[in-house]
Amino acid sequence: MKNAKLYALIMGLLLLAGMALLAGCPKKGGDSGTTEVGTEDAPPAAETPGSDLSGAVNIDGSSTVYPITEAVAEEFMNSNPGVNVTVGISGTGGGFKRFAGGETDISNASRAIKQEEADACAAASIGIIELPVAFDGLTVVVNPQNDWCSSITIEELKKIWDQGSTVKKWSDVRAEWPAEDIKLFGPGTDSGTFDYFTEAVNGKSKQCRTDFTASEDDNVLVTGVAGDKYAMGYFGLAYFEENMDKLKALSVDGGNGPVDPSKDSVMNGTYSPLSRPLFIYVSDKAAERPELEAFVTYYLDHAGHRSAEVGYIPLPDSAYALIRERWTSRTLGSVFVGRETTGMTIEQILAAEGGAEAPAADGGEGAPADGSQTPSAASGAGGL
Repeated sequence: MKNAKLYALIMGLLLLAGMALLAGCPKKGGDSGTTEVGTEDAPPAAETPGSDLSGAVNIDGSSTVYPITEAVAEEFMNSNPGVNVTVGISGTGGGFKRFAGGETDISNASRAIKQEEADACAAASIGIIELPVAFDGLTVVVNPQNDWCSSITIEELKKIWDQGSTVKKWSDVRAEWPAEDIKLFGPGTDSGTFDYFTEAVNGKSKQCRTDFTASEDDNVLVTGVAGDKYAMGYFGLAYFEENMDKLKALSVDGGNGPVDPSKDSVMNGTYSPLSRPLFIYVSDKAAERPELEAFVTYYLDHAGHRSAEVGYIPLPDSAYALIRERWTSRTLGSVFVGRETTGMTIEQILAAEGGAEAPAADGGEGAPADGSQTPSAASGAGGL
């Protein structure tokens, strides 16, 4: 009997202790301040901007602009899985043909649109929205031991690199230079850099001598020039800046005296013709679609970062602000066609809205009266 009473007493005490313990514990999600992970006090799962968008964005054009557009497109599609963005590389001219034919929504371009291309768009009732996205600049490099050449003219570069060139030795360019073979290194023929250089220097894209060491890998070009006293090569300014300890850059004379390659000379257009703005052109018809509007807005918000990532030179922040205004207001036409822009900053060009514009889709005002073009604006063979 005593054992039973003792057992009952112990059990009762344990029960009371357990109830007191439970009463003192805070409830999950209650007023005690403790919460359940992932509920009310946890930050809500961020909604992916535009994640409800669907559709397709079709882009074609310049292989030079391709890396920027492709990088932006991949990131945009990650956030907007319902939108499919395709990016082709039929070249700037080929891209404009498809654009004027209504086959694409956006055209990548490594030069400003030509008057005849703008006319073709107008004839098809397609208004063009011109949006610069980055700068590009090329550097002509030689071996650091090269003590006879510090600058070179475009005419001399053409003499060296053009199709059918008979230049074999440095002395074939200037008599006072060494009678030693020039070892040439350059990008492969599928490269946008190759297209850019040959158009700017030789006057026609892909027109070039074939007896040079070609590679899509810039490291191969750097190693080649760095390893031969009599070598010459070319590639993007950003890559030269990464290898300044191994190479020597030449000043380039485009007709107004030698200019050193630098971000400043590229941005202000004085490093001509080996600097240029890069563009996307948007169809005003396509711009009415929500998925395309979201993509272009996203592109402009990320163009500076992405262009730097793939080796190009971002525009100044003030320029991107003006470009966003052009996009938001759906400004039609080109501020480059028919205007001498060499030496002007990109901001000055973009602010000159009252000048020559390519014709709008309705054939309205804006086209230059004589259809004239500057080399830089029309062919991409010059600076800004």
